[in-house]
Amino acid sequence: MNDPNRPNLLFLFSDQHARHVTGCYGNTVVATPHLDRLAAGGLVFDSAYCPSPICVPSRMSMLTGCYPSQQDCWTNDDCLASDRATWLHAVAAADYRPILVGRLHAMGPDQMHGYAAREIGDHSPNWAGIKRHNLGVLANANDPYRASLTASGIGQSAYEVKDIDATQAACSALDRFAGGAEPFCLSVGFILPHPPYVARPEDYARYETSVGLPRLRIPDEEHPWLAWWRRDRGIADATAEETLRARRAYFALVTRLDAMIGQILDKLEATGLARNTLVVYSSDHGDQLGERGLWWKHTFYEESVAVPLILRWPGRLAAGERRKQIVNLTDVSATMLDALSAPALPNASGRSFLGVARNATASWDDQTFSEYCTDAVPAWTGGQAVRQRMIRRGRWKLVYYHGYAPQLFDLVADPDECRDCAADPTYAETRAELTTRLLADWDPDEIERRMRRRRADKDLIGTWAQKTAPGDQYRWEMRADQNRLDASPP
Repeated sequence: MNDPNRPNLLFLFSDQHARHVTGCYGNTVVATPHLDRLAAGGLVFDSAYCPSPICVPSRMSMLTGCYPSQQDCWTNDDCLASDRATWLHAVAAADYRPILVGRLHAMGPDQMHGYAAREIGDHSPNWAGIKRHNLGVLANANDPYRASLTASGIGQSAYEVKDIDATQAACSALDRFAGGAEPFCLSVGFILPHPPYVARPEDYARYETSVGLPRLRIPDEEHPWLAWWRRDRGIADATAEETLRARRAYFALVTRLDAMIGQILDKLEATGLARNTLVVYSSDHGDQLGERGLWWKHTFYEESVAVPLILRWPGRLAAGERRKQIVNLTDVSATMLDALSAPALPNASGRSFLGVARNATASWDDQTFSEYCTDAVPAWTGGQAVRQRMIRRGRWKLVYYHGYAPQLFDLVADPDECRDCAADPTYAETRAELTTRLLADWDPDEIERRMRRRRADKDLIGTWAQKTAPGDQYRWEMRADQNRLDASPP
């Protein structure tokens, strides 16, 4: 039996799970019984955010506890430096052996970033500039292209097949841990419910009548960058049929993810490990799901930038409670280290909220940031570089768009973010204060210069990868025939 003074850690991390599509966050349509069970036995954070509303920078920031601009890892073809300390390095310093099963989505030669062992691996190559994974009939349906809506509905994506393998490997790892005396530190990385918006027939069928069209329409006076993004991505004329198919499939994918998480939680219980294990569930960002005519992530609306966050630790944290404090994935890594009595990361911005988890009235500075920066090179950018940052402080959210006017929302009076207060003189003082805070340690012009210098290196390494075809580490074999799109439902 594990030493009760040295708890286990099970970190469950999904991809693109919108917080509002979870039962314990108030959604009465989606079936997430296992996440709801986890929440009933633990804590739910109602205001958790990602460090960036795209995959790689959000994930790398979660590892290091630093925002993307603090580690030059902004977009999906950036590599996190191997000498950047992560929470896994700190866990190992505390005599844990951190193991990863499934998705990491790190670019470059370091496919561990502090993990001592890894199983299943990633579906995509380690290097930019070389041929990507083959999704067969679902080609481009995983990225911000119109194909994600046209190629949606009933079928199967290789992503789900991969997660099935990761779930089985995680359960096998728990069986091994049950016989040992040392505490374990296990991360399980899922790729669901990331698009393609394609789900197995039985999962899709349960939402054919219950999931309808989006609730929020496109604003009459929309922010110009968001209007451009919709037009450029070819989704301005998305049909009702496409929208319904994609939304229903997404709900179905969340339910399938929940079932896999349920298998792991059941195994944790069956092995007797649950009572001494801190379980943490979160995701790297959300999904717009057609709200305001937007899809995928890439924005600072709550549907995109907010993430689910659930903690369960029997006997250590209260069961069935909620926390309203504003936290970030950068804080999640600091909190897990605190819970395991591991050393804090020396240069991280993330703060441990373990005190808040234990006591709802504990002191906490209710402020966090999220960043979205990319140059114009990736095909899905439409040739427009962006430097954008969000600050959430108390009831207010300010979104800074370099070269455009900002947005300002009062999330207490306007939780759906329908009224932009940025131009209202009544809120000029609030806008000025938040802008000062947002820009205090974040210079968009300097970021542009740093990204330009970094692009020259990335382009050369991309050419090198094309010429030398370097091998991939920890690669899960994806086959085109694992992807299937059945006839569209009536």
